[in-house]
Amino acid sequence: MDTEVELGDSWWKRVKYYAQLAIERVENGVDAVKELLSKLTSDERCGVMLEFEDASPDKFAQLLADAPHWVEWMA
Repeated sequence: MDTEVELGDSWWKRVKYYAQLAIERVENGVDAVKELLSKLTSDERCGVMLEFEDASPDKFAQLLADAPHWVEWMA
């Protein structure tokens, strides 16, 4: 059980880190965010977007305005 908790915690820390990078990359454009997400697993991408929305709703709204079809990146 402890191993599962450690893996989950490690996964979530990684997702939070990548979410922060995605937030910073919004200023560089949609392609910069898309490039970052392309290097992650589908689970990580989904987690990053959830954390992104929670951590920075304004920047998330900006990303949605610039890339309304962002959900396609999750596949």
